[in-house]
Amino acid sequence: MKRITSICFLLAALLTGGACSNGNDDSGNGGGKELPGALDPVTVTKTNPMKVYAHYMPWFETPATNNDKWGQHWTMATCNPDRQNSNGRREIAAHYYPQIGPYASSDAVVLNYHALLMKYSGIDGVMIDWYGIQDKHDYAANKRNTEELVKAVERVGLDFAIVYEDATLSDLSDAGKVTQAQADLKYLESQFFKKSNYIRVNNQPLLMIFGPQQVNTPKDWTTIFSALEAKPAFVVLNGFSGKANNSLEQNAIGEFLWVNPAPNYSDTGNFGCYIGGAMPGFHDYYREGGWGDGYTTYDAENGVLFSRQLDAARKAGLKYLQISTWNDFGEGTTIEPTLEYGNRYLTALQQFTGISYQEKALQEIYRWYTLKQKYANDKDKASKYLTQAFYYFISLQPDKAGELMDELE
Repeated sequence: MKRITSICFLLAALLTGGACSNGNDDSGNGGGKELPGALDPVTVTKTNPMKVYAHYMPWFETPATNNDKWGQHWTMATCNPDRQNSNGRREIAAHYYPQIGPYASSDAVVLNYHALLMKYSGIDGVMIDWYGIQDKHDYAANKRNTEELVKAVERVGLDFAIVYEDATLSDLSDAGKVTQAQADLKYLESQFFKKSNYIRVNNQPLLMIFGPQQVNTPKDWTTIFSALEAKPAFVVLNGFSGKANNSLEQNAIGEFLWVNPAPNYSDTGNFGCYIGGAMPGFHDYYREGGWGDGYTTYDAENGVLFSRQLDAARKAGLKYLQISTWNDFGEGTTIEPTLEYGNRYLTALQQFTGISYQEKALQEIYRWYTLKQKYANDKDKASKYLTQAFYYFISLQPDKAGELMDELE
């Protein structure tokens, strides 16, 4: 649907690396093609009503975003991405290599690429691993990257929620943990909870937590939530409800499943909200990377494990499913396209969610990304065409996006 470019979409266009056209090209660089400009995101139609979300890690940094140093999640303690092997691959702390190479989680083009791939895979949104607002370690960078990711999913028309990591409170006193958690959640309430694309359960903003690990009593969670305007729909890690609820205080409405090779959904009816899980496998790099002994490896079985987990969620009739993960390369739970398995997991999700798009759409999105890199410094025809192609993608007109990209090749 065409419309006049608003301030919101002008900003979005700038973030995609180009400027919008109003349909009249006076620059002499548009090749005579009339470009409609900004278009609204359109929701993908799915035959499977289950809401599918991807757990997303916003913690990757490159020298351009990290004071000339690669971020620790690409290096761990032993790797140096400045070194390359004979195939041109950088040395990163992972068993799988991103299709686009190691990237920065604040890069708008990368985030648009990820969000578009999700959209055309039937993924409804992201559940963002979030460290809070403390200014220590790499937490500030993660906070910044989360804010950029939220902008990207909004541009593409996806939803999002936060998965709070209260492990970040570990070096505080018991009272300090409560105070800091209150500050963290008040930030979420002011910045995210009221957004129209923030995920809601029972008309309350969904707040998940990877634990709790540090705030371990229902009384403390009651105190934390008392600082907010309204209590969120609080969902804890599988088996952790006792840290938020007791006979007197009920703070959590349910649980979510994390990496589990054989999920059992027989007791999900005991929760007001249960979020299932599906993982492609687990093959961490911690031992090789000098970050400890690592965890149990679960073989991906060339994609069979993932398909089996999707089938388990389908048979259980789950309302919500979280994919763990989109891009935790350190633990090898990624579904983001890589050089090793390509689009395997995204095409499986296309079938699972029942959308009409197939792998060709994913390949076209990758082509868009590569052209954005090729013409990164082009401010004229290429920039305008690729910005318009982005709008065609978000409005579910991939064929028109492809036609514009053809003009550049």
